[in-house]
Amino acid sequence: MLAAMSSPVAPSPPPGDPSPRDRDDACPGTLRLHGADDGALARVRVPGGVLDAAQADALGRAAEELGDGELHLTSRGNVQLRGLGPDRGAELARRLDGAGLLPSARHERIRNVVASPLSGLDGSGAGDVRPWLSGLDALLCADDETAALSGRFLFALDDGRGDVAALGADVTLVAQRDGTALLRIGTARATTRIPGERAPRVALLAARTFLERARGHGAWRVTDLPGGAEDLHAEIAERLRGAGLVATPDTSGTPAAPDTPDIPAGPDIPAGPAGPAGPAAGIVNSPHGTAALSVGVPLGRITPGQWRTLTDTARRGNGELRLTPWRGIVVPGVARTRAPELLDALGATGLVTGPDSPWTGVGACIGRPGCAKSLADVRADAAAALGPAGALPVYWSGCERRCGHPRGEWVDVVAGPDGYRVSRVRDSARNAARPPVQPPAQDPVRNEGRQQAPYDSPFPGGSDGLAAAVAAARGTRGLPI
Repeated sequence: MLAAMSSPVAPSPPPGDPSPRDRDDACPGTLRLHGADDGALARVRVPGGVLDAAQADALGRAAEELGDGELHLTSRGNVQLRGLGPDRGAELARRLDGAGLLPSARHERIRNVVASPLSGLDGSGAGDVRPWLSGLDALLCADDETAALSGRFLFALDDGRGDVAALGADVTLVAQRDGTALLRIGTARATTRIPGERAPRVALLAARTFLERARGHGAWRVTDLPGGAEDLHAEIAERLRGAGLVATPDTSGTPAAPDTPDIPAGPDIPAGPAGPAGPAAGIVNSPHGTAALSVGVPLGRITPGQWRTLTDTARRGNGELRLTPWRGIVVPGVARTRAPELLDALGATGLVTGPDSPWTGVGACIGRPGCAKSLADVRADAAAALGPAGALPVYWSGCERRCGHPRGEWVDVVAGPDGYRVSRVRDSARNAARPPVQPPAQDPVRNEGRQQAPYDSPFPGGSDGLAAAVAAARGTRGLPI
């Protein structure tokens, strides 16, 4: 029954189309595929990035048998399948439904939930957000109103370490050491303290309040609303009080300070000098006597062999994989004595297993030939420009849309008709003065207004000058930027 609901491939909007807010949200899903130059694309929502081994198997087989064979991780910890035939949507839906990856057809595109990947694994954080994750997903899928949310609306469940709290979600919940939680709406500076056990229901109330405000405005996210995040937060806090929930305004962390342990940096304050940081690659020891393996995925693209090795490794742990918003994967629950051997096996497939890999912090959109809007094969050019791991992440984009770019401070490499331009970007202070990038001699870095020091010409893809400019912009790990 579910398979029959699969929608035909939606073509990419032609150039000159109205603003996305003037048309329906075309965000792809599993039941509504997106037409790309390399075939149809399906985006599978994976709340919190959590997959069991059987679900991972189902995804891998679907990619190999219906698509181009690879799985692509997104900046929200979801999975994309590419290269699908235009008639494969129904079969894909049937398979994923059978694996438990489509609990509600009406809600499949709105299950956008990121969660701290190491929550409950390393003894850090103020609380384990896994109960919040399962509770929120169940509430979203059972609520008729939430089916109207945009496929771009984002929830973040942070265990108190400040990792996903910095990702700019529309509704953010942050665990506190006293068992409460902080509620933040969009980029609002105000936060409201709520009982931790009511966190999933509070997030649902916040989403429903957003939908009431969004009617008639075409808003997809909190930032689109007239009045913005502060007005919406005030209304939600009032409703919480009216519903009998404890909703005490938290003034001790407004504005939230990065060095305050109970109140981590907010969405507009990066968690560190380079912005929010995911788990470092390597072995993560647990206080429970086991270990987790954390690996990076170069450019977020996983080959069939890599995925099979990851799934086999998960079965040697607790049977689970956790996909991260930084295009990495955590494999929890392996025996500590076997952790080095299992990590080496993952590294042998080409996954990143240590912080010194040249792929650390390097990301890119799909680029040519998969995207018609891209002006370059950004993935090939990113690989050609690899150098020592830098202090800042770098993201390569095939056009000015910069699909999937990170948050925080990062090096922006954008393809144009005449080559690449390189600049530094900081989400929360795009117009603030920044120290200028110091390019190599005869290799100036073009700014385009994204930092305060303008430079001259763009760089052709694959050139030594481009690689040197990117390296200079990223800086050296361990040294001031």
